[in-house]
Amino acid sequence: MRSSLTAILGTIGKLVLLLAFLSLSIWSCMSLWFHAGESISGRTAAVVFWVFVLFAAGWLSTRRPRLGIALLALLAVGFSGWWWSIKPRLDRSWAPDVARTVTGSATGDVVTLLNVRDFRWTSESEADERWDWRKYDLSKLVETDLVLSYWGIDAIAHTLVSFGFSDGRRVVFSVEIRRERDEVFSSIAGFFKVYELALIASEESDILYLRTNMRGEDTYLYPLALPPEAMRALFLRYVETGNKLAREPAFYNTLTANCTTVIFDLAQLIEPGLPTDWRILLSGYLPGYLIDQNVLVSKLPEPELRRQAAISALARAAPNDAPYSNVIRGSPK
Repeated sequence: MRSSLTAILGTIGKLVLLLAFLSLSIWSCMSLWFHAGESISGRTAAVVFWVFVLFAAGWLSTRRPRLGIALLALLAVGFSGWWWSIKPRLDRSWAPDVARTVTGSATGDVVTLLNVRDFRWTSESEADERWDWRKYDLSKLVETDLVLSYWGIDAIAHTLVSFGFSDGRRVVFSVEIRRERDEVFSSIAGFFKVYELALIASEESDILYLRTNMRGEDTYLYPLALPPEAMRALFLRYVETGNKLAREPAFYNTLTANCTTVIFDLAQLIEPGLPTDWRILLSGYLPGYLIDQNVLVSKLPEPELRRQAAISALARAAPNDAPYSNVIRGSPK
């Protein structure tokens, strides 16, 4: 009986080691692929060499277990050291739409934002570029809207937050990947320290128009039922986050540090009791979570709420000179 149990435990131990070996191999190979230079041939050579080294160490562990496992441990430590040496930066050649990030300061109720984006888009990749500064009076902050924009599968949406003031002014905050020039986003690459995080503040006629009219995304606007103090706190948290990212760059992560998880982290600072939920990761289903938390202005069932929240058709049907923010809210005047 004891010998059988020992054999079973030994088999389990070997399976665990094999699983760890395969996990290390896959993760490290993909990391090398995204970081071993620009050329496909260079990346391929680096990955092939690394695979050879790993499997040579794995083969050795079947012949001389202590030596082989020691070598694998050394490789794991070496890879981990290289991985943690990859640091986010502020000085890359950024794409024009993320070339600047927002920073701000507050004096009493008045917040001054620097680098507010106000592009005029002529296609989904070209625009008349303009960056400006704005002053916002938080005593006039009256609305907060969550915007979800879908470009592919229903499970994933880009998340933005728009703040509205009683004087008619609005500003949108969006957590984005900070792409380099000619760099294309990949959700897989987003797991491997490829992109930095950027916090963009923008006019709705820039950042939402880009999605509804230029990219043809399905975009939805959900007014939030937040008390004034919560709206103010969330706005200031965005400003603090922008200031921090301007000093201390951070990496985007497809799973743990993206447009939705960052918003959730900010919201938890205001309301620590907010429960975690799978819909925070699968952001396309976020409206259902917001209904459950009773934080939406509208109390309609989710299908009807979604129809009411759709803004893309309104934006595309409006004349170019119509006030965009009014149009997407069903009031073109």
